[in-house]
Amino acid sequence: QVQLVESGGGLVQAGGSLRLSCAASGGIFTIGDMGWFRQAPGKQRERVATITEDGTANYADSVKGRCTISRDNAKNTVYLQMNSLKPEDTAVYYCNARIYRSIVAYWGQGTQVTVSS
Repeated sequence: QVQLVESGGGLVQAGGSLRLSCAASGGIFTIGDMGWFRQAPGKQRERVATITEDGTANYADSVKGRCTISRDNAKNTVYLQMNSLKPEDTAVYYCNARIYRSIVAYWGQGTQVTVSS
């Protein structure tokens, strides 16, 4: 069993920045793809950014140019640097980690990001 613990959410004004972190622990598995998803009230959960174990990143169009995903494989940690935040970025952000070469994936408990206008 893999546990994911997120941190770094909070309240920020529009145009501000936040850095989210997610550390994976437990189990003896190698972590493959990791990513960030978000869910705003009344909306479906959507992908924000993902990163493979070798560092290939992929972004949703809505955050391209404003967000950077990175990871530290030695620490099994993934980060999301978010800049130029907009009120529409307000959501609960969830970390996701997939077991290497497996369909098995785990979710974090979520961290709230609120962007005020």
